[in-house]
Amino acid sequence: MVSGKTALITGIGGQDGSYLAELLLEKGYKVRGVVRRASTPNTHRIDHLLEEYGQETRESRFYLRYADLSDGSSLRTAIEEFRPDEIYNLAAQSHVGISFNNPESTLDINGVGPLRILEAIRDMRLKTRLYQASSSEMFGSSPPPQNEDTPFSPKSPYGVAKLAAFHLTRVYRDAYGVFASNGILFNHESPRRGITFVTRKITLALADMILGRRDNISLGNLDAKRDWGFAGEYVQAMWSILQHKEPDDFVISTGETHTVRDFARECFGLVGLESEKYLVITDRYKRPAEVPALLGDSSKARRVLGWDPQVKFKGLVRMMLVADLRKKFGEEGIVGVKEGRERDDDYFIQTARELAERRGLK
Repeated sequence: MVSGKTALITGIGGQDGSYLAELLLEKGYKVRGVVRRASTPNTHRIDHLLEEYGQETRESRFYLRYADLSDGSSLRTAIEEFRPDEIYNLAAQSHVGISFNNPESTLDINGVGPLRILEAIRDMRLKTRLYQASSSEMFGSSPPPQNEDTPFSPKSPYGVAKLAAFHLTRVYRDAYGVFASNGILFNHESPRRGITFVTRKITLALADMILGRRDNISLGNLDAKRDWGFAGEYVQAMWSILQHKEPDDFVISTGETHTVRDFARECFGLVGLESEKYLVITDRYKRPAEVPALLGDSSKARRVLGWDPQVKFKGLVRMMLVADLRKKFGEEGIVGVKEGRERDDDYFIQTARELAERRGLK
């Protein structure tokens, strides 16, 4: 498909940004990405796109530039330079726990950052469509299931900042006619998830345990319930939200909820182990205020957008574990290729089972 459109993605180097960039390039978009300047490269999730499409000139299909949500002038310069048809604001301080330690910067990046984008669109009188990445953390202590009409009650600086951006998006939509939509995404994971998030901590730690690199996993609240989906499917919903004829707000979720304990049990069970024997609970990973249960009702998105997630909880856990087993086994030189072909997922699960048994893990 050749769209002829230009999309600007903030946070393109993150989990969601990388999947969205792939999707839009497949659809024929020119993709422009915003990344923060850092002393070490932070583009590992999109290096394959840089290699495939290159970015020698501004006419390349895929092009990156430095900018920062805390720097309004850099954002405006990027928007003015590219004049995109669509902007996907995915950049954020994305860790809820860290927001308690860094509340001021979290509010600036997650709350005021989107305002800077909205102001640039309004001031420049652009017809650009804006997708704002909102979060299920805005619901906080409101009982599940949560949908677009559920009252917000955030329990963290992260949730408060995201809620501010959510309301600012609606204000600019109503007051100035900006085509600005919120996607209220519930937890979404993948093999590209950051290593500080609990799901990836579990899969990585288990792979290390099987290789004898560690003996246990330190976690916080095992009873927190979350609605976990696959990020690769959630970016399809982002795109669909901006293709809708009118700007609107949509909950994106699977409609299933599982505890952190459930995730660990499923993960360990794949390799024949009992997770309870290897989990260490520490106050370090507990938050000052907890969100007890998130369960999204995405019936509006399914009805209006035709979005229907196919990856279920068990499939997601397996996908993430296999990816980390493949990575860690590769580091150890355990797994190569067979007859010129990559080993399949079952091979990695079975090899992990055999290694765990050899180490005397139960």
